[in-house]
Amino acid sequence: MNTPSAEPRPIAPRVSGAAVTGAVLAGGTCLFFAWVEEHNDQACETTDGLCFTWWDVAAIPLTFATALITLIVVYKQLGIRPRLAVVPPTILLAPIPLAAAQATAGLWAATITGAAWASFLALAVWSRYRILGLSGAAALLLASLVTVYR
Repeated sequence: MNTPSAEPRPIAPRVSGAAVTGAVLAGGTCLFFAWVEEHNDQACETTDGLCFTWWDVAAIPLTFATALITLIVVYKQLGIRPRLAVVPPTILLAPIPLAAAQATAGLWAATITGAAWASFLALAVWSRYRILGLSGAAALLLASLVTVYR
């Protein structure tokens, strides 16, 4: 039976969709953290001691929650399964390469790194491309650790 839902969809649009999602999330996260830092500087300008704002406390949980919901919705639409194997490493390990890229070359490097990270982990879902996806993600993680701790 050749129904459209029974035919396998090509992998390239799925991985490209994951890359675009990773780039948007990485760029948005970098801009959000820059805004939080600017807001914190303005709010704590007159304070000599330790100063925390609501945005300081809520920035990381808000970022993780937004990324989790976005990845679950987008990956469901793209047909990337199992999401449980892809989404947690994408969220939990992504700050390392993103921080290294942003510290080294700025916002655009972090955006490109987010796209590469998301596409490598999405590529690892299919058994045919699992070695390539995991190797690429591991190389990106290792390069970012060398950059951060050098």
